[in-house]
Amino acid sequence: MENKKLWGGRFSVRAAEILDAFNASLPFDKKLYKQDILGSQTHAKMLANCGILSKKEVTEICKGLEQIREEIEQGAFEFVLSDEDIHMAIEKRLTQIIGEVGKKLHTARSRNDQVALDFRLFVLESNRTIMSLLLDLIATLLEIAKSHTQTILPGMTHLQHAQPINFGFLMCAYMSMFVRDFERLESSYKRNNFCPLGAAALAGTPYLTNRFFSAKALGFSAPTLNATDSVSDRDFALDFLYDCSMIAMHISRLAEELVLWSSYEFRFITLSDAYSTGSSIMPQKKNPDVPELLRGKSGRIYGNLLSLLVVMKGLPLAYNKDTQEDKEGVFDSFETLDISLRILKETLKTMTINTDSMLKACKNGHLSATDLADFLVQTCGIPFREAHHITGKAVAYAESLGKDLSELSVEELCSVDSSIPPNAHKSLDLMASMNSRNSYGGTSTKATLTQIESLEAWLQLAQKDLQNLANKESYAK
Repeated sequence: MENKKLWGGRFSVRAAEILDAFNASLPFDKKLYKQDILGSQTHAKMLANCGILSKKEVTEICKGLEQIREEIEQGAFEFVLSDEDIHMAIEKRLTQIIGEVGKKLHTARSRNDQVALDFRLFVLESNRTIMSLLLDLIATLLEIAKSHTQTILPGMTHLQHAQPINFGFLMCAYMSMFVRDFERLESSYKRNNFCPLGAAALAGTPYLTNRFFSAKALGFSAPTLNATDSVSDRDFALDFLYDCSMIAMHISRLAEELVLWSSYEFRFITLSDAYSTGSSIMPQKKNPDVPELLRGKSGRIYGNLLSLLVVMKGLPLAYNKDTQEDKEGVFDSFETLDISLRILKETLKTMTINTDSMLKACKNGHLSATDLADFLVQTCGIPFREAHHITGKAVAYAESLGKDLSELSVEELCSVDSSIPPNAHKSLDLMASMNSRNSYGGTSTKATLTQIESLEAWLQLAQKDLQNLANKESYAK
């Protein structure tokens, strides 16, 4: 029985049904219909510009492709598994609509460069979307930080109380992570903003085409340099998956803090009822399911990165069918991160920050101990190791009284060791301790405000950079 595939001219037997099911990517790559139509319209216009197609033929092709877009978006397009992928499905329907002219569209291109283009367009667009969501999240954290530069809480190492910091300073720490994430995405975008269309199967084409025309029309910086690399490269997808993994890791770290801070042991924050859930059996429960899920989502995003790395690690040049496994993980990571960033922003905007609980927690763990040791070094000239020992004795004495070090009276403090002068008592003040760390990048209110000012300036520039990329995208469409 004759093979009815568009590529089936040399085959005498129809493809087995199980091959259609195993070979087809249409169930998931139909997400790329917009990119495929845009790329096909641009390719047709390039062919006309080079005199390979007539203006009339290009008009028919572009009109037919617009009809297909409308059919897909209105749910009227019939996706048939035997068409294999979105590229063949659209081409077959185009020929049904406009006849033999539709068969000319594939002149001077291959499915290899076609899929490389569509997927790259999707990844670059997804990159911009995540960049935008990151800026929204950073703006939310900035507003929180500006309101809490004097809200003190315990800074921790090893999850143990260490030194007093302010909550705005802590928000700046997370903003710094997300700034790096944005810059990674921006770098990936610029590195991968090159057009593979026109590379054909692997070696270019004998037709007198103009790849620079296509690249410019689609908003790329330039065509890719080497045809074989163009159709086999998936670095752009791996870059995106790595960037997503880093963002997911940073989200997970913040989510872990939200879980801890909202517990009865901390009570630093109260999550909004709108972003919490209850228990099916314990009516008193209010569970932090949003941050817990955010924490868990990192695992699947990491898995998508590792999966594509493994797929690509042993492939010879040029195109191999293995790379059909590149898309589902990218689609999943993008969709997972998209909703994660959106719901994290809303969770942060609606949470209540319990400043009294934070202050109360600062009176456990002797947070001003380092300040007393530094005072003895700076004011009394005592070597740090000896000052460390004296301060340790003061901590032990405070614990014997059932007090925090910051709660000792002047008399109690001076009774610990004869080398402690009365004015050392001022070093125990928690707010003074926090504000004493005024070095660049430190936690003092003044240093935190400097960080906020710097982050605000960065945000304004980043928003402009992203708008420039969006303008290029609009031009391409």
